[in-house]
Amino acid sequence: MLPSYLLSLREGLEAALIIGIALGALQKIRRSDLVPALWFGALSATIVSFLCGILFTLLGLNLEGATEKIYEGFAMFIAAGILTWMVFWMGKQARNLKSELEDGVNKAAASSGKASIFWLAFIAVAREGIELALFLTAAFLIGNNENVSENTIQSLAGVVLGLGTAILFGWSLLSATARLNLKPFFQVTGYLLILFAAGLVAHGIHEFNEIGWIPSIVEHIWDINSWINEDAVTGQLLKTLFGYNGNPSLTEIVGYIIYITTVTRLFSYAAVQREITAAQPQA
Repeated sequence: MLPSYLLSLREGLEAALIIGIALGALQKIRRSDLVPALWFGALSATIVSFLCGILFTLLGLNLEGATEKIYEGFAMFIAAGILTWMVFWMGKQARNLKSELEDGVNKAAASSGKASIFWLAFIAVAREGIELALFLTAAFLIGNNENVSENTIQSLAGVVLGLGTAILFGWSLLSATARLNLKPFFQVTGYLLILFAAGLVAHGIHEFNEIGWIPSIVEHIWDINSWINEDAVTGQLLKTLFGYNGNPSLTEIVGYIIYITTVTRLFSYAAVQREITAAQPQA
C-alpha cells in the first residue's frame, strides 16, 4: 500500500500542479468559459490512464512460466527507461514549466479555444497517468504474492489515498503557483525516482536470470534475508520501492550499480549545466 501511495502522490502532485498553473493562466486572461474543457480533458486522461493500468496488470497476471518472466522483465526495463527519460525531461522543464504552460494556455485560448485547452490538459495529465500506470504495474508485479486480491485492494487503496493527498496539496498550492519554485521539488523527487528505476532494472535482470537470458555468474552473492526478509513487511516495501533482494545475483548488483552511478552522475551534471546556462545572461 505504501509504495503505491508514494508513487501516486508524486505523479498526482505533478499533474495537480500542471492543472493548477493552467487554471491560474485562464483566470489571468479571464477565460473562465474554458475551465470546463480543462477539467474534461483532465478527467478523460485519468480514465484512459486507469484503463491502461488495468490492461497492463491483467496481461501480466494472465501469463505463466517463462512467458510471465519475459513479460515482467521487459515491463521492468521499459518502465525504468520511461522513468529515466521523465526524470531528465522534468528536471529540464522545471525552471520554465510555469511560463511554458501559461504560454500554451494563452495560445490555445486565442486559437481554437475549448478543443486546444482540452488536449493541453489531456496530454499533460495522460503523460503522468500512463507513467504512473506503468510504475504501479511494475510495483505490483514485484510485490505480487499468492494473495492477489488482498494485494490488489491494498494497491488500489494506496492509489486513492495518494491521489487524494496530491489533490489536497495541489489545491493548497493553487493560490501560490505564481511564486512557486518547482525546481527543488523535481530535483529531490528526481533522485528518489532514480533509486526506484534502479530497482526496476535490478528486478528486470532478476527475471531474465531465472530464464537464462542474462547469466547470474554468481547466483547469490550474499544472503541477508535473516536480517531483512524480502517477504516481510519491511522487505516488501524496500523490494517494491527500490528493488531490494535479500539474495541477489552478481549481475543484479552490477546492473544496479552501473545504472545508479551513471544516471545519478548524468542527472547531477545536467543540473549543474542548467545552473551555468541560467547564470550566463546575468554575467
